[in-house]
Amino acid sequence: MISIFEYDPARSDEILSREDNRAGEVSAVVADIIATVRRDGDAALKAFAEKFDRVTLDSLEVTEDEMQAALSAVPAKFLEVARKSAQNIEAFHRRQVRDGFRFEPQDGVVLGQKVTPLAKVGLYIPGGTAPLSSSVLMNAIPAKIAGVPNIVLATPPAKDGGVSPYILAAAHVAGVTRIFKMGGAQAIAALAYGTESVPAVDKIVGPGNAFVAEAKRQVFGTVDIDMIGGPSEILIVADGGCDPTNVAADLLSQAEHDRLASAVLVTPDRALAGAVQQELEVQIPLLPRADIARTSIDNRGKIIIVDSIDQAIDVANALAPEHLELCVEDALDRLDSVKNAGSIFTTGTFPQSTPSFAVA
Repeated sequence: MISIFEYDPARSDEILSREDNRAGEVSAVVADIIATVRRDGDAALKAFAEKFDRVTLDSLEVTEDEMQAALSAVPAKFLEVARKSAQNIEAFHRRQVRDGFRFEPQDGVVLGQKVTPLAKVGLYIPGGTAPLSSSVLMNAIPAKIAGVPNIVLATPPAKDGGVSPYILAAAHVAGVTRIFKMGGAQAIAALAYGTESVPAVDKIVGPGNAFVAEAKRQVFGTVDIDMIGGPSEILIVADGGCDPTNVAADLLSQAEHDRLASAVLVTPDRALAGAVQQELEVQIPLLPRADIARTSIDNRGKIIIVDSIDQAIDVANALAPEHLELCVEDALDRLDSVKNAGSIFTTGTFPQSTPSFAVA
């Protein structure tokens, strides 16, 4: 069951801790994998596929026939939703495109900035029991908008040697150029340094586990990266007007990603805290990934009782969560108080002309 804490500023480091003691062990394993891929190329990737994915691969690259089979296998509704999602993602990221500039501060002096797309970008997408087709869209589409001509996707193979048809279909919608069956730190090494089959790229983006994150850290400098991501996390700031069923569901939306994921509710309302705690116990057994969500909620989940919504936002700023949800009536008015968050999702009661929205 998720733990409930009374917030004490004097114990904030303890309450908000993200401590993970595996860093040294992971670093050494990843360094060895990277060195092996640099030395042995494709042979290393195939050997690691046998070791970690339990599959023997004749070829690392997804073929056109495999792509067409995937497009035939996924439901038409999925393709419809993927295309609509792609349109929404493009509409958002088009507004981020930067143009160069030049000016002459004095005669004979010209200053400026030239914005040029990278030649090749590598996209890592985890496989396994929850293929992240949405991550394909969210990472590949901004690269296409920026003008990157070559987008290379890496994802672990399944035990039958294939790739999730949902990942392949999303890659098709997003305009991915080439797709390789490789996962983990070995995929990051291949994208960074290249092999006989895999082209070296200029930047690597996308989510992954601790080994993927550490591999990105170790190859940074040889290539650019988006970030060194930790386990998925969500922090919800909620007042007493929130529906505990929805709050619990939103906490579980990240808890089911990873046993190390962090789901945190911060609220001044004790009744809501208790109701969410009980609702989590109702919803967890119903999830396809209930065992993962259970471990995350029991070991890394928290409900923190604070004195006010203002103090709740202070806690959120201190934690700087990947996903921040403001489930408060005056959410829009409080946006300027949020200083540290990867993305902000607002809910609550707004004027009819003002929809809920997310800020990335």
